Amino acid sequence: VQLVESGGGLVQPGGSLRLSCAASGFTFSSFRMSWYRQRPGKERELVATITSTGGMTIYADSVKGRFAMSRDNAKKTVYLRMDSLKPEDTAVYYCTTAAAPGYWGQGTQVTVSS
Repeated sequence: VQLVESGGGLVQPGGSLRLSCAASGFTFSSFRMSWYRQRPGKERELVATITSTGGMTIYADSVKGRFAMSRDNAKKTVYLRMDSLKPEDTAVYYCTTAAAPGYWGQGTQVTVSS
């Protein structure tokens, strides 16, 4: 299993970013995928989860209405569209797969600051 996150960066409050996670080494279309984040000084927390077909997504209350998770099974990639970003969204963002519980990629840093 390999998961490679990208798309992070520095953005001003109210701005937007789209994160990507490219997957390999497993049957991508068969497994639920999730995004987690770890804010400075905090434990990792679940941000969003999407079913294997993309038919259903669930979100943490803190991002509901601002973030949107999607997937492209043909490209073996999941995305996290983040709008109306707040300073408290500053974190390292990770994607995970139900195919490999406990596996974490390198993550991508998102910094929301003016």
